[in-house]
Amino acid sequence: MVSLWGSKNGDERQHANDGGNEEDNRQPSRRSREPDERTRLLPSHNDGYLDPDDPAVSPYNLFSVRAVRFVSVLFLIISFLWWVLLLVSIFVSPPTMHSRGSGFFDFSFTTLTVGNLMIGLLFFSTPSRATEISNLVIAALLLLDMIIVLAVQRLRSEEGWVGIASVIWATAMALYNVMSDRVVAWGKKEEEERLTGRKETRRTLREWCAVLTATVIMVVMIIITILLTATLILRSRDASLKPPGDRYFVDGDKYKLHLTCVGNITYGAHGKRSPTVLVEAGEYPFEDTMDDWIYNSYKNGTINRYCYYDRPGFAWSDNAPSPHSAGMTSDALSEALAKAGEEGPWVLVSAGVGTVYSRIFSSRHVRDVHGLFLIDGLHEDLLHRIASPTRGFILWARGVISPLGYDRLLGAIFKGRTREDRVYGKSAYQAGKFIKAKLQENLVADSLTKNEVSQARNIQTPNTPLVVVSSGIEVRKDNEWERKQEDLTRITDNLLSWDVVNKAPHRVWLTIEGRTILEKRLGELVRAT
Repeated sequence: MVSLWGSKNGDERQHANDGGNEEDNRQPSRRSREPDERTRLLPSHNDGYLDPDDPAVSPYNLFSVRAVRFVSVLFLIISFLWWVLLLVSIFVSPPTMHSRGSGFFDFSFTTLTVGNLMIGLLFFSTPSRATEISNLVIAALLLLDMIIVLAVQRLRSEEGWVGIASVIWATAMALYNVMSDRVVAWGKKEEEERLTGRKETRRTLREWCAVLTATVIMVVMIIITILLTATLILRSRDASLKPPGDRYFVDGDKYKLHLTCVGNITYGAHGKRSPTVLVEAGEYPFEDTMDDWIYNSYKNGTINRYCYYDRPGFAWSDNAPSPHSAGMTSDALSEALAKAGEEGPWVLVSAGVGTVYSRIFSSRHVRDVHGLFLIDGLHEDLLHRIASPTRGFILWARGVISPLGYDRLLGAIFKGRTREDRVYGKSAYQAGKFIKAKLQENLVADSLTKNEVSQARNIQTPNTPLVVVSSGIEVRKDNEWERKQEDLTRITDNLLSWDVVNKAPHRVWLTIEGRTILEKRLGELVRAT
C-alpha cells in the first residue's frame, strides 16, 4: 500500500518540477544571455530601473561616446604640438615654415583651437544648448576668417600655408565640437531612457555650475573670435593701399622688401654721376617720420634724388625669417637695390637705431658710399638698451594679443584712423608685423647685430665724409648718450660737422631749428662728395 503522505509529497515535487520546467521553457532566463553594451547594466528584476543620480547612468557607457572623447583628446594633442611649433617659430623659423606676415595670427588661431578643445573635454559629460550654439557661432566666424584669408591676395601671401592651415584647422575643430556635443547629448538621452525609464529633464547643482562656467568661457571665446575677424577685415582693407615704388623678393624669395626712389639721375660737370641719398629710418617707418624734411630738401633743390626702403616688418615690407640681424637687413637692401637697377654713389642718411643699419651697409659698400649722415644715432655700446629681456617679453606679449586689434579697431571707430595711419602712420606700431620686427631686433641686438656693427667700424674707410647731428634734450639728460655721440664723430677721420640742436628731441627734425640744420648739413655733405 502506498503511503498517502509519500504520494502527496512526491506528487507535489513532481508538479513543482513540471511547472518550473514549463515556466523555464516559456521564458528563458536573462542570466543565460551574454552581457553587451545595451544590457549589462540593467537590473536583475524585469520591472526595475536605476535612480537618475546613480553614477552608472552615464553616456560613457556607449562606445560611440567613448570614441568621440578619444578623438577629442587626439585632436587636442595634435593642436597642442602645432601650438608649440608655432610658438618656437616666432623666435626661430623652422625650414619651410616662415610666413611673410607676423606669425601671430596663426598662433592666435591655434590658441583658440586648443582652448576650444580643452573646454569641450572639461565639460564633455554635460552638454548644453548654450555651448552648442556658441560653438556654431565660433565656427561661422572662423569660416568667415578662412574666406577672408583665402580671398585677399595680400593676406594669403602674408599668412602662407601655415596661417591658412591654422585657420582651416580652427574652423574644422569648432565644427567638430558641435558634432561632439550632439553625440554626447544623444548618448546621455539614450542611457537615461534605458536605465531610468525616461529622459532626465532636470540638472544637479553641479551640472548647472558646469553649464554656466562653460557658457561664460564660450562667450569670451566668441568675443575673441569677433575681434580676430574684425582685425582681419581691417587688414584686408589696409591691403588695398598701394605702395609707392615697388616690392622686391629678397633672401631666396622668402619675403618682399619695399623700395622707392624719388627724382632723376643727374651728372656733374665732369660727367660723374651725382650721389643718391639713401635714407634709413629710425625706430618707426620713414613715411611717418623723415619723409617730410627729406622731401622738402628735394623740392628745395638741396638734393637731386633720394631712395628709401622699409625694413622687414615696417610699412609695406614683409617680415623676415627669425632670427634676423641688422646685417641681414643690409644684405636684403643690397639685393633689392640690385633688382631695382639702382647703383651708387650713395650718401647714407639715417636716424636713431637706423644708424646701426646704415653703418653696416656702408662697410659692405665702401666704394659706393661717399658720405655718412647720422642723426642722434644709437651707439653699438648702447644696443643693450633695446635688447633687455623685459622689453623682449613685453614685445612678445603685445604680439600675442595684437591679432585682437582692439587698439586699432578703437582707433578706426572713434579716432578716424585711416589705412595710411595703420600701414605706416600713427597706428603702425600696433600692427603685428611691426611688433615682430621689433622683437627680432631685440633678440639679436646685443649679440649678432653688435658684432656686425663692431666689424663695420673696423672696415669703414677713414676718409668717408661724416656729419653728426645730436639731440640737445637727449644729450643733457643722459651723460652716457653724450659720450657715445661724441664717439660716433670718430668712426671716420673726415668729420665735416657735429651739431647739438639745443631744444630738439630725439627726432631732431620735429623742431624748426633742427630741420633747418639738418637740411643745411645735408646740402654740405652732398656737395663735399
